[in-house]
Amino acid sequence: MRIKLVVFLFILPAIGFSQSDELVLLRGKVICPIKELGEINIFNLRSESGTTSDTNGNFTIFVKAGDTLQCSGLQVETKKTALQKSDLAKALFVIQLVPKTINLDEVEIKDYGHINAVSLGILDKPAKKYTPAERKLKTATDLDATANAGLMAGGSIGLDPILNAISGRTAMLKKELEVEKKERLMLKVEAQFKPEYFTEKLKIPQEHVKGFLYYAVEDEKLAKYINAKNKGLARFRLGELATQYLTFWQESKK
Repeated sequence: MRIKLVVFLFILPAIGFSQSDELVLLRGKVICPIKELGEINIFNLRSESGTTSDTNGNFTIFVKAGDTLQCSGLQVETKKTALQKSDLAKALFVIQLVPKTINLDEVEIKDYGHINAVSLGILDKPAKKYTPAERKLKTATDLDATANAGLMAGGSIGLDPILNAISGRTAMLKKELEVEKKERLMLKVEAQFKPEYFTEKLKIPQEHVKGFLYYAVEDEKLAKYINAKNKGLARFRLGELATQYLTFWQESKK
C-alpha cells in the first residue's frame, strides 16, 4: 500500500503539468488608429515562430500560457505582450498598438513660385487672365482657327462671330465688359478710400455717395490713377470730380 501511494503522488503533478503546457491556437487581432495599417508581424519569443496579420488586423498563432508575443511593423511601435491563461480562453484576443512617431531633424520648405509656363519655356510671356465678361466677348468674336482651312482649299470660316455681330450680341457683350470694368474700378476706389472720406472731406451727402462713385468711375484720369495705385493723384482728381458733381447737383435742385 505504501508503494502504490508514492507512485500516485508522482503521476498527479505530471498530469497537471501536461495540461498547462498544452498548445492552443490563439485567434487575435491588432488594432491601431492608423487607417491603412498594413501587415503586422506577430512573433512568439518562446517558440521562435511567427505570423502576420491580414489587412483587417486578424491573425492566428499557436501559443502556450506564459508565452510572450512581439508585434512589430513599419508604422507602429514594437510591443511585447505576455499571455495569461485567461487570454487563451478568449474568443478573440485584442492587442492595442501605438503609431510610430518619426522625428525630423530639419524641415526645408522650398518656394517653387518662380516655376511657371514662361520659365519652363512653354510660353513666351504670361498667359492673359480673362474676367468672365472678357471671356464671353473673346469667345463671341474669335474666329475658329480649326475651321479656317482657307476658302480656296475647301475650308470654311466659323460663322459664330459673324452671326453675333449681325444679331447685336457682340455689342451687348462689349457693354457688359464696360460695366464690369466700372464695377471693378468702383471696388478699387472704395478699397483705397474710407466712406467718411467722401462725406467729411469731399462733402458728399451720405445718400449721394454711391451716385458720386458711379459718376467718378466714368472719368479716365481717375481710372488711370486708381489702377496705378497712385493715391495722391487719385485723391486730387476725386476732389475735382466732387466739386463738379456738387455743382451739377445744386443746379439740378433749382
